[in-house]
Amino acid sequence: MSLSSIPLQDRPALVRQQFDRLGISGVIVTRGDEYLGEYVAPHSERLAWLTGFTGSAGLAILLAETGCVFSDGRYTVQMAEQAPAALWETRHGGQHPPRQWLAEKAQGLRIGYDPRLTSQRDLSSWETDGIQLVPLSDNPIDMSWHDQPPSPANLIHHQPFEFTGETSRSKRDRLARQLHEAGQDAMILADCPSLAWLLNIRGSDIAMTPVAHAYGLLHADGSADIFADVTRFHDAPEDSGIRPFPPSELSKALQALAGKTVRLDPATTPVWFSMVLKDAGAHIADGPDLCTLPKAIKTTVEQDGNRRAHELDSIALARFLHWLEEHGPGHRETELADRLEAFRAMSPDYRGPSFETISAAGPNGAYPHYRAEAGHDSILQKNSVYLVDSGAQYPFGTTDITRTIWTGPDEAPAAIQKAFTAVLKGHIALSRQRFPMGLPGYRLDTLARAALWNQGLDFDHGTGHGIGSYLSVHEGPQSISVAPRPTGLVPGMILSNEPGYYEVGAYGIRIENLLLVRESSLPETVRPSLEFEVLTHTPIDRRLIAMELLTAEERHWLDQYHATVLEKLLPLLEDELHPWLRQSCAPLL
Repeated sequence: MSLSSIPLQDRPALVRQQFDRLGISGVIVTRGDEYLGEYVAPHSERLAWLTGFTGSAGLAILLAETGCVFSDGRYTVQMAEQAPAALWETRHGGQHPPRQWLAEKAQGLRIGYDPRLTSQRDLSSWETDGIQLVPLSDNPIDMSWHDQPPSPANLIHHQPFEFTGETSRSKRDRLARQLHEAGQDAMILADCPSLAWLLNIRGSDIAMTPVAHAYGLLHADGSADIFADVTRFHDAPEDSGIRPFPPSELSKALQALAGKTVRLDPATTPVWFSMVLKDAGAHIADGPDLCTLPKAIKTTVEQDGNRRAHELDSIALARFLHWLEEHGPGHRETELADRLEAFRAMSPDYRGPSFETISAAGPNGAYPHYRAEAGHDSILQKNSVYLVDSGAQYPFGTTDITRTIWTGPDEAPAAIQKAFTAVLKGHIALSRQRFPMGLPGYRLDTLARAALWNQGLDFDHGTGHGIGSYLSVHEGPQSISVAPRPTGLVPGMILSNEPGYYEVGAYGIRIENLLLVRESSLPETVRPSLEFEVLTHTPIDRRLIAMELLTAEERHWLDQYHATVLEKLLPLLEDELHPWLRQSCAPLL
């Protein structure tokens, strides 16, 4: 990724030149943009510009003589490869947090941060004795990045009722009642997917996530303000209760809340909002974004839309896997990703990828978030493991799927089959589990890891994340991971199921389907019970399975799954793909 004509090794020095005029001795550079989103526009790739690290999570701390880049377990290898070792240390932020590094390296120093790019939650996680954290009115990255791309400001579109199943007025009234009951006068809408969901709008300001860059205010009377240039609206707001204002009016609108109680989410709202509201004399009520939970619980219309999206996606994946089996070896990783994109683009409803495809051949699969770059990517070899993790946006749903493929023609080595089967056993265990209504997802996480643990193996990422509906491919608050997040699972939520195993220097394995939470089909239960509906319908590579390691129940589940795939896809695929599909979905021997 080329972000600038300025050589990478020269960028830290350019930023350090700004320290004196800003009155600081160092700066914290976050990954997120002004909207604290996971994915950012080229204009906001400040962390990548400064360090070379292109992962979707992390931060850097730059001091006068040293610097460090932090991220999580998905990116430890990538950080070390991308951030020049002569300029940067790299650390696993969970094991060695930024606060600890600051305490070791920055005692007595003034460390700057951009309050428009920093949440209160993140700011609190950096605070430590002996360090003064200083909010900056000017960002030293922006001051140094002379060829920084412009901020996006694309058209904003109305998302029709046929895809949402609920009007914006209905959503706003529901949330306004909660504000009123809590004695709160307004809520800050700083999270772009929340704003998009509440106002039934979509945009294209960042790639792969159909949101518009804008802020909003929800008032306790159910009306809402959106701060975006009027020229950006492709069509009128859904109703007169949505008032558009130019972004220049935001500060004035916040100041007008003097004496009012304003709700804001400390995890998704930039610190700048708190600063302005406090100066204006408003009372701040910290609390979760009220959009987050109802956004995660899909309406019946959204559920049907996601089933439709997965049907289209499964057609594309079947065509791709058939092509891959006949022609894949010898092609570069980026060529394989482009081929999958072309199969998806055969549908007129396809709106683009939901994230950058992870197309990883052989050893590259050991990096859970590997990114292949043209000219530097590997060629897929015969008798090797290929991992492809991809997703798509359709106007009625969002998809995410991972398959691990053996390229043949020889039989896969026993060690790889054993590891793959352990991953598959965890995937099946989670898919078929029934559980009580409201059970937090973290209590299911062990199911996906138990078979791996029995072999002394594990994976350093979550098992499942929430999925938006023509929104972000990563959506909370629901999840399935080791982190003890308290959100209970309820019908209408969609999550991924993606256990894996990664043998560094050799291969990576991950199997991912999306699951819809629904009421259980059990006739009688002591308490309300839930189960999962599998939305993804794509064959799982039988050539990588060590059959003797599967129980009878696991074999039955996989045979049933493949029978459903065959039933759904056979009428939708070209006749020449039918023999391949029948073979891929054949019952286990």
